Amino acid sequence: MLKVRSVLSARFEGSGSWAMRFPAYRHIKFGAVLEGSFWLRCEGSSAPIKFERGDFYLLTDGLSYYAATDLKKEPLDGRQIFDEYLGKDEVVRYGDGVGKVVVSGGRFTFDDDTSEVLLKQLPPLIRMPATSPSATSLKAILDLLADETGTIRPGSTIAATGIANLVLIHILRAHLAAMPLNTGWLCAIRDKQIGTALSLMHGDIAKRWTVNDLASGIGMSRTVFTQRFKKLVGFSPLDYLLRWRMTVARSELRNGVSLTRVAERVGYSSDTAFNSAFKRITGQSPGRFRLKALANHPDPQGT
Repeated sequence: MLKVRSVLSARFEGSGSWAMRFPAYRHIKFGAVLEGSFWLRCEGSSAPIKFERGDFYLLTDGLSYYAATDLKKEPLDGRQIFDEYLGKDEVVRYGDGVGKVVVSGGRFTFDDDTSEVLLKQLPPLIRMPATSPSATSLKAILDLLADETGTIRPGSTIAATGIANLVLIHILRAHLAAMPLNTGWLCAIRDKQIGTALSLMHGDIAKRWTVNDLASGIGMSRTVFTQRFKKLVGFSPLDYLLRWRMTVARSELRNGVSLTRVAERVGYSSDTAFNSAFKRITGQSPGRFRLKALANHPDPQGT
């Protein structure tokens, strides 16, 4: 449902002493240090973090950030530097002097309806050091990144996109494994029983689920299941199901699917019942939502 659109940006090779500021962005940025080391600081954070060879990171809050080898230097416009020093081989080479830093990174954007489900659960910066036990799989990806971004070859764009998606998956897996099991959607999917219940609902959202069906399906009593589900997810099981159905419905409507087909897809036998549920969650009718979506993004299926 996230509908990831990953974009691998240019490889950066910096030499000597430098400092850059990068503007706000949408959704998630990632980076991997192929050589050397540098400092990274997110806007609003007082302490910069040092990244070294083999480290990966995700930036998730959309705010501007700083990258530097010298924290005392006044940062320059990073976007302008990247535009000015981008070579024909799509490598940005900047600066001179002793010391070299090589970073390969990219950006992930998602469908706006579903991105909030993930992004609001993540910290502004996720650091995956090369020394972490969870970084084993990322070591192989690091070599792939270095190889694919070092030169232009046939199929490079497709390969780079696939590698970027692997980075996202493995960093999120490692982050999820390291999280304390407390509350929140990510913790819920990590919980064996509640995660199974979520999978049941996501796997067949049109089914007329009851709390008893879900509880018995995961071997819990109705009362304990309801309490644990609400504690971890933040909504009761059926309220969550309703909201997820409307999330799926918005995605379908944005793609130009008819109201009747969308209603059937998310479990409503009548357009009237679907209209009522959709308006209750979104504040507008599905027909109006579809018209606005198609006006902003005409011909979504390219027909």
